[in-house]
Amino acid sequence: MYIAQAFNALHDWWRYLVGIVFVIIAVVIGQIPFTVAVFMKAINDGESVFGLDETQMMTMLEPNLNLFLMLLSFAIGLIGLFLVVKFLHKQSITSLTTVRPKIDWNRIWFAFILWGIVSSGFITLDYFLSQDYVVNFKLQPFIILCVIAIVLVPLQTSFEEYLFRGYLMQGIGVLAKNKWVPLLTTSFIFGMLHIANPEVDKLGNVIMVYYIGTGLFLGIMTLMDEGMELALGFHAANNLFTALLVTADWTAFQTHSVLKDMAEPTSASFTEIFMPVFILFPLLLFVFSKKYHWTNWSEKLFGPVEAPLLETAHPDSTTEDNNLIE
Repeated sequence: MYIAQAFNALHDWWRYLVGIVFVIIAVVIGQIPFTVAVFMKAINDGESVFGLDETQMMTMLEPNLNLFLMLLSFAIGLIGLFLVVKFLHKQSITSLTTVRPKIDWNRIWFAFILWGIVSSGFITLDYFLSQDYVVNFKLQPFIILCVIAIVLVPLQTSFEEYLFRGYLMQGIGVLAKNKWVPLLTTSFIFGMLHIANPEVDKLGNVIMVYYIGTGLFLGIMTLMDEGMELALGFHAANNLFTALLVTADWTAFQTHSVLKDMAEPTSASFTEIFMPVFILFPLLLFVFSKKYHWTNWSEKLFGPVEAPLLETAHPDSTTEDNNLIE
């Protein structure tokens, strides 16, 4: 089973604590270029950055530069996480990703394309039904945006998936010896880490239902499919198509997108929060369950996590195992 694979790696509790600290340091290092760029821009403009919130700091830089520097910290964080997994836990990236012998790219692409079509369709429909959008398309900035987004957005979303649905899901699972604790814990932490997003100020705290609900949806997908591939594809499509198609002055992604939402939201709506969490996500789970023949939901989501009868020996133990690192 997916979580139990961590038993075949070095899974002492302190390793996960050290690993998280190392990943946080990597992310902070990755944020240095953004911080330096903001300070230099403020100095050139004769302004002060002290007291500015995240939204105000993001608007100080040109949108493509801002997006690149924002996403860079996640890319550095992903590298740091992979180093932790390989050298601190002596675990392969494949076993962190899936129970399958190798990462199933067909699953990643299926989820990516499916959600890309669905999310783009909703944005297009909303554009024609409402008067809130203006065309924001400019060819040269959009081409640069495409390059940045296509390269770095999947790294950003992969970092979040490998951290929450991979590293923490397995780590908490082998410590708690069950599946529901890591599922709920990682979903809650994933949601709460978005509380600083500018969308929360505009839409209200109720939007946390969407963030936590999305984390729960991705966690269920991972546990039921015994791997992260579907979550990786969905998350990449969700952020990439949003970055390319629509932006607003109050969102985390300020981009040279095709459309710009000019509406000034005062509270969260059913469409923005409740429809995805309570309608679209369950429908997607149904589609995935039929395509990949998911069964035994109760066991996979709430059952115990048990160590294999014969755990794979670690390179640091008395028996060498050359198959541990792929």
